[in-house]
Amino acid sequence: MAIDIKRHKKKLDGEEPEINLVPFIDILFTLLIFLVVTSSFGNVAIDHDSGTGKPNMTDSSGDAEYYLIPVANLQKVTVNGEDMSSEIQKNAIGVHAKVLDKGNIEIKTQEHAIIITTPPGMDPREAVHAPNSK
Repeated sequence: MAIDIKRHKKKLDGEEPEINLVPFIDILFTLLIFLVVTSSFGNVAIDHDSGTGKPNMTDSSGDAEYYLIPVANLQKVTVNGEDMSSEIQKNAIGVHAKVLDKGNIEIKTQEHAIIITTPPGMDPREAVHAPNSK
């Protein structure tokens, strides 16, 4: 029994190769879903009406009197309506622990500002300090 190579070549010459796109599309969609799920996006909508306005403190067991709050391009800090922008150093401000616990801090990133309301009886000058001054 001989193999007819000429007949086999003629059969292959008449056919065009077929590419099955279904597995290719499956892999493409899997990669797309993976990239979307693992990506982080720069602009995130923040609901300013929810929450207390205080920074999320993951470890509040420290004994520091002032905590550093950095904000990109920080330009203005007001404490109880009083401008304390002179205390800003390197886009950050030191905020007293009592303010974090009992006061209110509102960070306005679009305006590059922090608005602080101190607990009753606290002096605005005591609420914030330049990061390197204490």
